Amino acid sequence: MADSRAQLDLGLVAGWGKFPVIVAQKLVDQGVRVHCAAIRNHADPFLKNICTSYRVFGIGRMGAQTRFLKRAGVQRATMAGKIFKTLLFGRKRDLFRHLPDVTCLRHFYGSYFAGQKDRRDDTLLNTVIELYHSRGITFAPATEFAPELLVKEKLLAGQNLNAAELRDVEFGWKMAKEMGRLDIGQTVVVKNQAVMAVEAIEGTDLCIQRAGELCQGGFTVVKVAKPEQDSRFDVPTIGVNTIEAIHQAGGGILAVEANKTIILEEEDVIESANRLGVTVCSFDFEMTFG
Repeated sequence: MADSRAQLDLGLVAGWGKFPVIVAQKLVDQGVRVHCAAIRNHADPFLKNICTSYRVFGIGRMGAQTRFLKRAGVQRATMAGKIFKTLLFGRKRDLFRHLPDVTCLRHFYGSYFAGQKDRRDDTLLNTVIELYHSRGITFAPATEFAPELLVKEKLLAGQNLNAAELRDVEFGWKMAKEMGRLDIGQTVVVKNQAVMAVEAIEGTDLCIQRAGELCQGGFTVVKVAKPEQDSRFDVPTIGVNTIEAIHQAGGGILAVEANKTIILEEEDVIESANRLGVTVCSFDFEMTFG
């Protein structure tokens, strides 16, 4: 049986955004000692004020991350926050200020150059989980510690959708599920049952921005979980930034998948949506569209 004290120590691999901060605070409030491996150029430095221990790592320092957590007595960990995958392919790879260590090279680059693995999101993140597991650390979904962040099925802001708007949501939903099945992205922007933009490596906000450049506003943003979503990572997430991006691009509706989408600071999201005139609704895909 595992040492009961070890159950009070949990690792947090923290990416960008408010989600890691919220998860860390929830854990601390439950009496958990949180040991944060903060990803450089991503994690909020405020985590240092919450966590029992805190250290910044380049994403490529996988061996160093696992050693840090093991020294803290961590046997379980969770991931929270976005990792900007674009930095892996940009000319200036700030994400790798420190060169990848031997552990990272062995697990990631060896299999990639041998043609055994691709660089899709699920492939990369599953490789991280496998690496940690080989060091005696298992991952749990961040939503396990803050389940109230999963949005329920309801109208959050704005007016009930009319028939034409519902058709756009259903159409976009099917397209987004297919993109998710291919592990391309989780968001599709539609207007009059035509796809304006599909999220890929650039992320949700830039996908929305591109849609605004391609049409005269009035579009619908649909964000869903992948059909085989691994809740340990990459859970669809919305926040105030999402609402502001839709408004700035000229969009009018955001539809998300209920019980599978994280909503950060729900009251602020609702206030922003009502103020900016963006309708926000969540649906249970299986119940609504079958």
